[in-house]
Amino acid sequence: MSGGLFITLEGGDGVGKSTQAALLEGWLTEQGRTVVRTREPGGTAAGVEIREIVLHHRGDIAPRAEALLYAADRAHHIATVVRPALARGEVVVQDRYIDSSVAYQGAGRVLDAEQIRDLSLWAAEGLVPDLTILLDLDEEAARARLDTSRTRYDRLEAERSDFHARVRSAYLRLADDEPDRFLVVDASRPVEEIAAEIRDRLAARV
Repeated sequence: MSGGLFITLEGGDGVGKSTQAALLEGWLTEQGRTVVRTREPGGTAAGVEIREIVLHHRGDIAPRAEALLYAADRAHHIATVVRPALARGEVVVQDRYIDSSVAYQGAGRVLDAEQIRDLSLWAAEGLVPDLTILLDLDEEAARARLDTSRTRYDRLEAERSDFHARVRSAYLRLADDEPDRFLVVDASRPVEEIAAEIRDRLAARV
């Protein structure tokens, strides 16, 4: 395959997305592909400033304002980083995308999930990933992982367990609705087993 490929990694906080993104980037590079590894929010200089607001702002942010900030980051990021990379035939490996907004702002903040999805798709001019890897882990197990790796939590990580339970349920519903796009992986398994399953899914495409 010589065309671009858009891969996103999703899941709750503490499930291992960054680890798997790094392993996937390394494997794809070994296959001879040029990889752009990025994230939302924060994949651009403007996005870094938005990330600081949505994750580290002291005090409350109204849920709709939070959703709009994520959409603003997404619009700029997709236009300036992701689409150009795909047009060059590169592989984009991205930590979080539209499904995060649907899960976190839609279910977590109890906003209308369809409205959040429509807003995100408008911001991204309709761009949908070729593959979304959902790393699924019980929210209590994910929190235990965070407890061993964080000195402080960001605004979303610090939410109560019922928030994170809603987020996880929303992700699983999204995967059920689009089984051809999603690869759901049990994130409690060893890191290399997870990476191998992801590589197996992608082998024919790269």
